[in-house]
Amino acid sequence: MHREPELKNAALMARRQAAIPRGVGQSHEVFIARGENAEVWDVEGKRYIDFAGGIAVLNTGHRHPAIIAAVKAQLDLYTHTCFQVLAYEPYVELAERINALAPGNFAKKTMFLSTGAEAVENAVKIARSYTKRSAVIAFTSGYHGRTLLTLGLTGKVAPYKTGFGPFPGEIFHARFPDALHGVSVDDSIASVESLFKNDVEASRVAAIIVEPVQGEGGFNVAPPEFLQRLRALCDQHGIVMIADEIQTGAGRTGTWFAVEQSGVAPDLITMAKSMAGGFPISAVVGRAEVMDAPAAGGLGGTYAGSPMSCAAGLAVLDIFEKENLLERSRQLGARLTASLKTLATKNPCIVDVRGLGAMVAIELCKNGDLHQPDADLTKRLCAEATKRGLILLSCGTYGNVVRILVPLTASDALVDEGLAIIAASLTAAQAS
Repeated sequence: MHREPELKNAALMARRQAAIPRGVGQSHEVFIARGENAEVWDVEGKRYIDFAGGIAVLNTGHRHPAIIAAVKAQLDLYTHTCFQVLAYEPYVELAERINALAPGNFAKKTMFLSTGAEAVENAVKIARSYTKRSAVIAFTSGYHGRTLLTLGLTGKVAPYKTGFGPFPGEIFHARFPDALHGVSVDDSIASVESLFKNDVEASRVAAIIVEPVQGEGGFNVAPPEFLQRLRALCDQHGIVMIADEIQTGAGRTGTWFAVEQSGVAPDLITMAKSMAGGFPISAVVGRAEVMDAPAAGGLGGTYAGSPMSCAAGLAVLDIFEKENLLERSRQLGARLTASLKTLATKNPCIVDVRGLGAMVAIELCKNGDLHQPDADLTKRLCAEATKRGLILLSCGTYGNVVRILVPLTASDALVDEGLAIIAASLTAAQAS
């Protein structure tokens, strides 16, 4: 009787390395066989708790039954037409519902794409078309994607920008506020105004793009005062304000959009990741008159807003309402923060516990010294956690931040189990 060979992580990794370029990184040498809510099992049958969520893509967990059912139903109707060729109602309904969720007392419109980088690219295109200006201001430690334009906007060199330049011109970086490391809101706003004096006149700036909570940059939370003053600065100079909510959006921070918590209404918002529960889709939503600036045919994409992803996106919105996931995000964030702060009292290497809602991180430094970011300890912690059955991700400009993006649908018991693994892994990492 013929038997299929058993799949092993090491053998699959060898095949992967032979077939796939090294530039496609690998956080964990693990091949998944199955996922269920906030747990996954690898090809060897080992169980893991998922605190990564596909990098903030699985707020509703792996294979939520309502999402699977919606996509299966859509598969029986049609899978692709290209929306610009033959339109379909789920695209329109999803746009209507996102328009209603976006902050701001003004008419809004939404377009869909496939990836977060595409959303940012198109937001910049729209802002340039609307303002008839060319320059864009972004922030240090920000992350906006892997295309050349979005890499230009990104404020972190290694590994994203290394060896890929030159990048598009007329992109400028101001300082992101970070009180822990001595950058005040005043400092940040002054750095924007300094750009106007030294690098580019305000009248040539089309957009300022900012993450309400920096994702890859280290879960640095933008103070409400900063976003409010940035909004005022944009209003003063006729600049389009873009909130990049690709990682924060879809309820991760306790509101559908993180920027809502500042009381600020951006002109444009980009989102992707968790908005379709694992199916590829992204969006730009914003002021109707701004969104309408490009001429017909100026926006779109072959796979943009695919029927399956639109069906999944509608299911995600329903799940958030039925399961009260925004409240769950706030509760989960409080649970994570309280546990990690307790851990920090016993471990001086944890210099900060921060985040918004269920978007929570710890920063690790040698001897508790803010000037000595400990990337090595961070790597060891993540590796130890993997051994113990927990998937973690690092981030931060210096690679010394551990972020938690567990599905909002995870039970308290599962979350507590994962937190206990973090504590054990940190002890082991410090001893190694």
